[in-house]
Amino acid sequence: MDIGSPQERGQWGSKLGFIMAAAGSAVGLGNLWKFPFLAGQNGGGAFVLVYFLILFVVGFTLMMAEITVGRYTQLNAIGAYRKIKASWAWVGSLGVIAGFLILSFYSVIGGWIIAYIVKAASGAFNTADTKMLGDMFTTFIQSAGAPLFYHGIFMLLTLGIVIGGIQNGIEKYSKILMPALLIMIVLVMIRSITLDGAMEGVKFFLNPDFSKITGGVILSALGQVFFSLSLGMGCMITYGSYLSKDTNIPECAFYIPLIDTGVALLAGLAILPAVFAFNFPPDAGPGLLFITLPAVFSKMPMGSLMGVLFFTLALFAAITSSISLLEVCVSYVVDEWNWTRKKATLIIAGLIFAAGVPCSLSQGPWSHIKLIKGKGILDSVDFVASNILLPLGGILLCVFIGWVWGLRRIQRISKTDEGKTIITWELEYTDALKEVTNDGKINFALAPIWVFLIKWLAPVAIGIVFIQGIF
Repeated sequence: MDIGSPQERGQWGSKLGFIMAAAGSAVGLGNLWKFPFLAGQNGGGAFVLVYFLILFVVGFTLMMAEITVGRYTQLNAIGAYRKIKASWAWVGSLGVIAGFLILSFYSVIGGWIIAYIVKAASGAFNTADTKMLGDMFTTFIQSAGAPLFYHGIFMLLTLGIVIGGIQNGIEKYSKILMPALLIMIVLVMIRSITLDGAMEGVKFFLNPDFSKITGGVILSALGQVFFSLSLGMGCMITYGSYLSKDTNIPECAFYIPLIDTGVALLAGLAILPAVFAFNFPPDAGPGLLFITLPAVFSKMPMGSLMGVLFFTLALFAAITSSISLLEVCVSYVVDEWNWTRKKATLIIAGLIFAAGVPCSLSQGPWSHIKLIKGKGILDSVDFVASNILLPLGGILLCVFIGWVWGLRRIQRISKTDEGKTIITWELEYTDALKEVTNDGKINFALAPIWVFLIKWLAPVAIGIVFIQGIF
């Protein structure tokens, strides 16, 4: 095949393949360290309860919205907005840019995961001294060569899957990686909760203390839901564009957050009981993954094996997310520039790797370079993508579907035989709602509630996250 010639657009081979791929996009490193860490900071079970409620109010609403736009247009994130209303194409570009930026530093962190698989296998976690483990982690990320080497390996793994296309690449490997991830996390969880003293961690994680529910806890849960589900970055629009027209969108949009939450809950049960069993702090922050857990593994029977298993599942979680980020960019180039998938994947992956080099070096040789609010390069790129582009894209998506594309309720006025006026409200069957219900063939009973959420509640909630994230 000529590397510069266009090719036919791909499609998912099955609904299961789409759900596995989309759930894989949602399930990432945030599920494995940030969710347990936030639970540890915000009262354990209280945070879990709030998170679960917000997930189905905001998460389900936006998930279904993005899939709807993608399937209706059968185009990439930018092309999808342009097809419906050309003047809104720039909103899709926010997602493509965000996907590019996030993968540039996400790949660096994915490389750290690969390095820690090697460290766990070589017996490097032979001490419970968190200071020594912290120094080991700092020394590693501050070096110039090794992190870049592992960053390159991670990008090659991501590239290798995406270049295979939708069915033979992303869908094929998602069907392998997601079940494998679930099996491994269950094994680690079983080992964790059978440790002496682990039940204190289980109680902390699952028993809600309602006195801990504050505005800050709600905001933390809201932010975690939004970012965990890969919303606002064009991933679900892109994945939705490969769906067949007879797929039940509400059903898919329900299962994806459900799987994402299930993994987050399993991660909490895999991590926090072990942390409590060995008297480590449950709110250790980002260091929980690379410092606290290696200390836990050093004190655990079969700790080296558990370390290899845990960081392997972390790698699988990272890969299933990274392939969706790369696909957002590749899909745009394939659709808009008529490049082949091979050419688009190779060139874009190379550019993302190059963009990740400064992010990696900012942890060491270039740590003196400060950009936004005194942050280094990696943290500045993260700030722009996560705190500005993603929530802004989410808000504009809600406005676009709720007010521009036209999910409207209309007033019907009728009179009875006695002359009494009756006012009723009906949902107008605009294109957006027809797409959700497959032109009315699927009875989506919650449609009126979804209209309210997408027009009013979701944009306000995301707006709060947006303002909090910036200021």
